[in-house]
Amino acid sequence: MADESIPKAPAAKPDDQAPAKAPAKEKKAKPPKAEGKLEDKPFAEFIEQHFLPAVQTVLAKEEGLDDLQLSFETQPIKIVGIDQDSYPQVIGRWANGNRQFNIAFLEESISGPKIYSFATNGATPSTIEQFMGDERRITLDLMVLYVLQRIKGQKWLKGN
Repeated sequence: MADESIPKAPAAKPDDQAPAKAPAKEKKAKPPKAEGKLEDKPFAEFIEQHFLPAVQTVLAKEEGLDDLQLSFETQPIKIVGIDQDSYPQVIGRWANGNRQFNIAFLEESISGPKIYSFATNGATPSTIEQFMGDERRITLDLMVLYVLQRIKGQKWLKGN
């Protein structure tokens, strides 16, 4: 009964025409990005031109590693029981070669799986660990932070 008190709209007549629509506005073209994110650069370029210098700076200036030698090489992972395929690796050595860490990239991508190994006194690494496995968004700063964290975990720095 309550419905009877509400007036209904009159039915549209076929000769009634809808008002003309305004012409659609053209979308403005987005300007091209001047600089993409560092992490979007080609893998080798990112590692050689950005990652290695950032690690070098942090470990030399903040942690006092004056004899740190960093390299980016493709070679087999030198751990017993691991396949002998070659993978791109960041290799860091200091203390006259007595301390070494390796970060191996199992895919040529910073967001792909990575492993970390370390050794002392020129020995073959005996431990291999996942590196940054839970991270979804990989950035240069985060990668450097993880390297620093892993080295500090070994108590290899002067402040430990």
